Order: sequence, then structure tokens, then C-alpha cells
Amino acid sequence: MRKAGLVRAALTLATVVSTAGLAQAAGGVVKVTPLGSHDGEFCSLDRAIVFEDPDGTRILYDAGRTVRGPDDPRLGRIDALLLSHVHGDHLGDRIQPYANAGECGKPDFSVKVTPNSNTANIVVAKKARLLVGSEMSSFFASRIKELGGDPKQVQLVSFGASARVGGVQVTTVPAAHGNGLQPAFLDPAHGDALARNGLTAYVGPPTGYVLRFSNGLVAYLSGDTGITAEQDLVVRGYYKANLAVINIGDVFTTGPVEAAYVSNELVKPNSVIVSHANEASTRDGKLLPDTRAAAFRMASKVPTHLPLSGVTMAFDGKGTCVAGC
Repeated sequence: MRKAGLVRAALTLATVVSTAGLAQAAGGVVKVTPLGSHDGEFCSLDRAIVFEDPDGTRILYDAGRTVRGPDDPRLGRIDALLLSHVHGDHLGDRIQPYANAGECGKPDFSVKVTPNSNTANIVVAKKARLLVGSEMSSFFASRIKELGGDPKQVQLVSFGASARVGGVQVTTVPAAHGNGLQPAFLDPAHGDALARNGLTAYVGPPTGYVLRFSNGLVAYLSGDTGITAEQDLVVRGYYKANLAVINIGDVFTTGPVEAAYVSNELVKPNSVIVSHANEASTRDGKLLPDTRAAAFRMASKVPTHLPLSGVTMAFDGKGTCVAGC
């Protein structure tokens, strides 16, 4: 009887330890959920990703056109938004009228949200912070105030500086790209004059981001960029990013081969999530051949993950995907 009791006690203790271990493991991952235009696919204009820290902090990166406004049920609570630059496909000039509208290669973005933006609308409705670099902060502080929000919701994070959102440290890093604000985002008195002359408004340089999560994961979000020396010296050398979200779209940004060079030789993360493909990359959730995403995966020396819309991936502190990939 005594032996049986000891066995039962040992099993109970083992169960408690095992359960605690699982709970600790579950609490020690960063959840990464892409919010694209078509469920379970990686489509042409997909940009938006929600990052959730183990402490529950939720950060939306580049809302763009595929988040269907503040009422999109996929958003849930959002503590902060990040915006790499003000081009319409990242800031959000139009949005989908409903889930899966249009085709993966040509989504339906027929709902106009200018002169506001999808980003500003979400910031105000969610009472979230907006962390941006350069002169973008003054523009958005003014716009958020016009929409009934508090301009203090907008926070400048300059290169080399950082801000904290819950358990997440956020900093900006340089990106090599344009950052002209389209006239459609301005009031007609100013926007029409710019449009007539084929000009955009200057709001400072674009940025990328580095996020350090409470479990040790360090994620580099490239924004739209070409190859830069900072990807080696700053992103890898100083911040030691072990997960990267890299644009592969070509023409406007690095193409798949150039992006693979950034991953393989400069940033050297343990995992990569591809982004900004500018074409339908999957069908039924499977990678299509002869796509930029396929070319990047072929050239990449590290595990490459597709941002399938609505499919949550989980990453440990070392940048390894432990679920959903």
C-alpha cells in the first residue's frame, strides 16, 4: 500500500512538473500571425503581421490594405502599430470590403479610406500607440488629433533610440527606399497642387524595425529596402536579430536573390519570414513554383516560412519556429 501510494505521489508530481513545463513553454513563445487578403494564402499585397509577446502585448506591423479596418475581427486588442513608410500598400489607402474579396493575385481593395488611412483609423479606434521614425511622427500626431485621438499616441523612435511596449523593446533601423506621402492622404488644398505636379509630400526617411521580445527573440522587420550595410553592422552586429521578415518583391525592393543575400550573408538569422512578394505565392496554402517566394527559398541557407494569412506561427527565443510553420 505504501509503495502504491509513493508511486501515485510520484506520478502526481511528474504530472505537475510536466504541466508546469508545458505552461512555461507555451508562455515562452512569440506568436506571429499574418493578416493577408485571403485566408490560408500568401497573396500579392500581403504586408500586415501581428506579433504577440509571451506577456500578451500585441503589435501590428504595416496594416496596409489587407486589414479590413479597425473592426476586422482578426485584430483583437492591439497595443501598438508600427509603420515602415507611408506608401499606400503599407499605410493603407484602400481596404477590402470583406474577407477574401477578389483573387489572391488581384485582391479587391475597393473601399477607399483616404484622406485618412487604415493605419490612423486603427490607432484611434484601438486607442493604440503608433511608433514611427523620422518626420512621420509629426504628420501622424496631427492626423490622429484630427480624427479625435490623442497626438501623444504617436511616438517618435529615432535610429539608435528605443521604446518599450509591454515586454517588447522597439527600435528603428535604416531602410533604403522612398517615403513620399501620396497627395490622396492630404487635404485637397495641398494634395491637388502636389498631384498636378507629380509630387509627393516629404515625411522623412523610411525605416525598418528591430523588436526584442521578453523570451529573447529578436526580430528584424525590413520594411521596404534594398541591401544596406546596416543589415550587417547594426541588425546583426549590434542587435543580433535571430528572426527576419524580409521583402522579396523586386523592382521596388530587394528581389528574392538579393533578399537571400541579406539573409545569408548580412543578417544571418535562424529563421526568415518572406514578405511583400507582389504576386500570388501560394495556392491552397502550398508554395507555387516559379514565384519569387520559391526562388528565395531555393537561395536561402536558413529555414524559410511563408506568411499564410490567419495561420499563427510560434517562435522561441532563439528564432526557431516551434509551431504553425
